[in-house]
Amino acid sequence: MSNDNKAQKYWKENLTYLGILLAVWFVASYVLGIFLVEPLNTVRIGGAKLGFWFAQQGSIYVFVLLIFVYVWLMNRLDKKYGYDG
Repeated sequence: MSNDNKAQKYWKENLTYLGILLAVWFVASYVLGIFLVEPLNTVRIGGAKLGFWFAQQGSIYVFVLLIFVYVWLMNRLDKKYGYDG
């Protein structure tokens, strides 16, 4: 595999990971925290309504978790394409 071809495949796979992770964050922050807030508010977590919790804290927790998932995925991708040093 040529270096240009390898770099293109690496970048395409990287963008796929980014797209999926950003979609998950969109669902956690906007859909659950804004659009579905009323149905989620019927459930309580730690004394707070679930919709409020997602809007205030849940989306932040999901974002931090997605950072760790992205690091793990990129380490695997680097090893797969030989960019791991």
